[in-house]
Amino acid sequence: MDNHPSESLAERTFQYQSSMPSLPVPSLEMSLSKYLNAVRPFAREDEFKATVDIVRTFQEGVGKELHHKLLQRAETKKNWLEEWWLDAAYLEVRVPSQLNVNFCGPAPYLEHCWPPEEGTQLQRASISTWHTLQYWDLIRTERLPPQKSGNTVLDMDQFRMLFNTCKVPGVKKDTIRNYFKTEREGPCPSHLIVICRGRIFTFDAVCDGQILTPPELLRQLIYVKQCCEGEPEGDGVAALTSEERTRWALAREHLISIDPQHNGTILETIQSSLFVVSLDETTPYSTPDNYTSLTTEALTGNPTIRWGDKSYNALSFADGTLGSTCDHAPYDAMVLVSMCWYLDQQIKDTEGKWRGSDTVRPVPRPEEMVFTVDEKVHSDIRHAKRQYYESAQDMQIVCYAFTAFGKAAIKQKKLHPDTFVQLAMQLAYQKMHKRPGSCYETAMTRKFYHGRTETMRPCTQEAVNWCKAMMDNTCDVDARRKAMRLAFIKHNKLMAEAQEGKGFDRHLLGLYLIAKEEGQPTPELFLDPLYAKSGGGGNFVLSSSLVGYTTVLGAVAPMVHRGYGFFYRIRDDRIVVSISAWKSCRETDAASLFNNFCSSLHEMFHLATTSQL
Repeated sequence: MDNHPSESLAERTFQYQSSMPSLPVPSLEMSLSKYLNAVRPFAREDEFKATVDIVRTFQEGVGKELHHKLLQRAETKKNWLEEWWLDAAYLEVRVPSQLNVNFCGPAPYLEHCWPPEEGTQLQRASISTWHTLQYWDLIRTERLPPQKSGNTVLDMDQFRMLFNTCKVPGVKKDTIRNYFKTEREGPCPSHLIVICRGRIFTFDAVCDGQILTPPELLRQLIYVKQCCEGEPEGDGVAALTSEERTRWALAREHLISIDPQHNGTILETIQSSLFVVSLDETTPYSTPDNYTSLTTEALTGNPTIRWGDKSYNALSFADGTLGSTCDHAPYDAMVLVSMCWYLDQQIKDTEGKWRGSDTVRPVPRPEEMVFTVDEKVHSDIRHAKRQYYESAQDMQIVCYAFTAFGKAAIKQKKLHPDTFVQLAMQLAYQKMHKRPGSCYETAMTRKFYHGRTETMRPCTQEAVNWCKAMMDNTCDVDARRKAMRLAFIKHNKLMAEAQEGKGFDRHLLGLYLIAKEEGQPTPELFLDPLYAKSGGGGNFVLSSSLVGYTTVLGAVAPMVHRGYGFFYRIRDDRIVVSISAWKSCRETDAASLFNNFCSSLHEMFHLATTSQL
C-alpha cells in the first residue's frame, strides 16, 4: 500500500512507544516526608507523634531494604508498577466490577443535535457506531496522532485496549484478553456484539474490506430489534458478569462444562469482539443541566444487556439518548474521553446525519448466539441479578451542571480551574461533615512508559486551614485570601510533582507489595490507624477526577461506604459534576454535597474578585 507523501510525515499513533522514559522510583525520604504531610490533617498531636516514630523506624529499617529491592526491580522493568497495579487495583479485586469498578457516562449529544426523541434509537445508534468504527480504524492504521502535554509525548499503549478487549474472571485473579492488532501486526477481529432483551447477536462490521455504512448498520440493528420484539426475553447470561468475581468465575466454568465447544465459542466471540452495543428499552430523559437519570441508567442499568467485563459497552436508550459503561482494568477513563470527544465533534459537525450513500449491500444477517444452559445457570443468573439490583438500588447519583461561571471566568482571575474545583469540593465536604475528608485526585503519569496514574491528595494542611478560615465568621477577608492562595500553591505543586512520577502513594504500594511477595510481615507503617484514616489502602472518602475540559463526563461508585465519587468536567461557561454516594450510608448525601459545592464555588469566586490573589 503506497503512503501519500503527506501521510508518511504524519506521526503514527504508537511510534514513540519504544522511546518512552521508564517510570522513576522516588527517593524513600521524599516519599515518607510527603506521606507525613498528607496524614497531618487527620491526626491529633499524640497520634501524629506516634506516626512520626513509625515512619522513622521504617525509614531506617525494613523500609530501606524494601526500597533497595524496588530499585532492583525497576532496573529490569521499564515500568516497575505496571503488573502490580493491574493485579492489586483490578484483577485480584473480588467485589463485582460492574457497579464498583467500571466507569460509565452519559453521551453529550443531547446538548446539540440529538435531544431525547422517541423513535430515533436505532438510527442514532447506527451513526454513533459508525463513527466509533472510524475511530477503531484510526488506531488500527495508526493514524490517530500521539497525544502530547505541551511538547511532551504521552504514552499511547492504553489505546490498544479500547477495542477487542475483555476481562475474564478467575477464581483468585482475573485476566485481560486483548485481541487487537494494528494493520502492520496482522488481522484483527472486526465483529460487533449486539445485546437486546437478554439475547446476544453478532455480525461483522466490515464487509469486503469496507466498514459497514450507517444505513447498513441500521439494517442489522433493525433485524436484531425485530427478532426480540414480542418474543420472551432471552436467558440474560450477560448478567453473570455483574456478579462477585469468584462466583462469576465458577459460574463461567460451569457454563463451559455444559457444552464446551458451543458455549466456549460464544464466550470467545464476545471477548474478541470490537465492542458491545446494548439496546436498552429505558427512556432516561435528561437535559444539558441535569444528566442524572442518564448517568444513573448508565451505571446501574439492566445487567442482562451489558457485558460488564467488556472494555467498551455502547448504550443506546429508547429515547435516542446514548451512554457507555466500561471495564476499568485495561485502561483509564482518558482513553474513552478521547474517543467520546472525537465522536461528539463528528456527530456535531454532521448534525447527526449520514451524508453518504444509502445503498445497502447484501450483508449477512446478524447471527443469534444462544448458550446451552441448565437449571444451575438459571439459578446463577437469578442470584447475579438479585445482588446487582440490591447494590444498584443503593446507589445515589446526581449529575448536574453549575452554570454561573466556568473555566473562562476562573482563568481571568489567574487561577487554575481544576484546583479551583478541588478546593470548592474540600470546602463543601467540610461544611457538611465538619471534618477534613481524605481525598484522592487522579494524576496522570503518561509521560512515562505504560504510565497510568498516581494519587494526588488534595486534602492538604493548607486546604484545611483555608476551609477553617472560610467557616470562621470572625476571620477577615485578607486572612481568608492569604489562606486560599497558600492552598492553591500547595495543590498545584503536588499535582505537578505527581505527574512527574514524584507522588508517594504508588511508591508505598510498591514497598508494601515487595514485603508481601517476600513473605515478610506487613510493615507497621501500613497497620498504623492513620494510614487508612488518611485514605491509604484505597480508603479515600472523596474519590475525584477531572474528566477534562471537553463535553465528556463519567461517573464511578464511591471508594468506601461512607464516601463519595466526585467526577467533573470544566467548560468555558459551566462545571458539570457527577456525584455518587451509597443511600444506605446515613451521613452521606450526593445532592447536599452538590448544593454545598455550588455555594463554595460562589464564595471562592467572590473572594477572588474582591482582590486579585
